[in-house]
Amino acid sequence: MGLTLVILAAGKASRYGRLKQLEPVGPGGAALIDYTIHDALRAGFEQIVLVVAPGLEPRFREHLERVFNRRVTAAFVAQELGAVPKGFTVSPEREKPWGTAHAVLVAAPVLSGPFAVVNADDYYGASSYRVLRDQLLDHPETAALVGFELRSTLSAHGGVSRGICEFDGHGFLTRLIEVKQIEEREGRIVGSEVDGNPIQLLGDETASMNMWGLTPRVLDTLRHQFEEFLVRDGSDPGTEFLLSTAVGQQVSTAEIRLRVLQSVERWFGVTFAADTPAVIARIAKLVATGDYPEHLWKGLP
Repeated sequence: MGLTLVILAAGKASRYGRLKQLEPVGPGGAALIDYTIHDALRAGFEQIVLVVAPGLEPRFREHLERVFNRRVTAAFVAQELGAVPKGFTVSPEREKPWGTAHAVLVAAPVLSGPFAVVNADDYYGASSYRVLRDQLLDHPETAALVGFELRSTLSAHGGVSRGICEFDGHGFLTRLIEVKQIEEREGRIVGSEVDGNPIQLLGDETASMNMWGLTPRVLDTLRHQFEEFLVRDGSDPGTEFLLSTAVGQQVSTAEIRLRVLQSVERWFGVTFAADTPAVIARIAKLVATGDYPEHLWKGLP
């Protein structure tokens, strides 16, 4: 059974100010998405699916052909606002994509068997893909997420949203707490829960960075959850159907069991434009130490 990696690349990047999914951060104009594809293919993933905004497939396709010297083939799915179940309509005020869980649903027709999901603008590290590959192959009926140490996922340029994982002694998720505006202030890491209550964190918590291993069973429940979301919040043009929230609900209702896998990698990404110089420096160091070839296509299996 070939493994599929779904890359979520349809976000509007409103805080970044431009299409950060293709922002050059490495030699030859390589973006973070290219290091994701490189690491996934080397780990044994065979199919790459990109979920992109309508009309942007040509830009992504041209970019991949250039960076990988036409040696990578990807399937593309457009995350259309009109992709809603029969009987539902889209508010004319709606401009924002429906969210990460909806992005996974629009990719469902090209998925079979267990699959992985990641963000296009995050760096997860090569070993994270190997850990997730082993989980998907050895336990194809069990969902999973790869977690990272919270303090290593913060930005020096503004507050970020993270899912804080609580899990039992066997590594299974018991609760996923959504925390917004997490930042370090005067030596303390603080944020706020979805209800607005302030929360103080230690920094060694396990944070979900939207790196998932999912099963067809998760997809079946997601479809029902999306309908419930549309009934409840569909008229609000700013709400999103988030994968972390939806999967967290499936865990809390015992629909699924989800194993939390710990990554030893140091995550980094481009949440804000001011994050970019640090990301460029990190990639340059990884290239200099031989973790990546200067031309990514040369490192493919």
